[in-house]
Amino acid sequence: MILPLLLAAAPMGGVIAFQDTGGLDRAVAAFTSRPIGAEGGARTAIDARLRLAQCPTVALAWRTEAHDAVVVSCSGPDWRIFVPVIRPAAAPPTAAAVRPTVIAPAKAEPVIRRGDPVVIEAGSPGFSISREGVAIGDAPPGGRFMVKVDNTKAPVQAIAVEAGRATLPGWTE
Repeated sequence: MILPLLLAAAPMGGVIAFQDTGGLDRAVAAFTSRPIGAEGGARTAIDARLRLAQCPTVALAWRTEAHDAVVVSCSGPDWRIFVPVIRPAAAPPTAAAVRPTVIAPAKAEPVIRRGDPVVIEAGSPGFSISREGVAIGDAPPGGRFMVKVDNTKAPVQAIAVEAGRATLPGWTE
């Protein structure tokens, strides 16, 4: 009784078919218009040891606007992989692009002092968040300091923008 159920559950011939990684490599090369290992193309071939379920139609898209990786995905069965792309080397700066060196004063005057109320802001186009807290230390513009935010055990690190205003590290104004 159990043998017919096991045979029905097993694929025909007992062999499980996986997605051809060589075909995925060719699709990525066509998508980027660059061969594997070339600038603008995949860094390396997709690992042939991957056992991805066969997909009738794969979708390819850039991961970000920086074109740093190609997302190869399948909606049925559901899987996706990221293929890193070799980014072009940055061009050396031209004379017009070189900025004069500005020598900052030895110690800038703090714009945020210990005990000051601070609003921490972070965001990007279409998204912003702010939180109020109290500075635990002093900070000049661009300097890092810790902020105690209500209802949190640990303080949060912030970067001073101006008096009473800060941002989170990694976020620009």
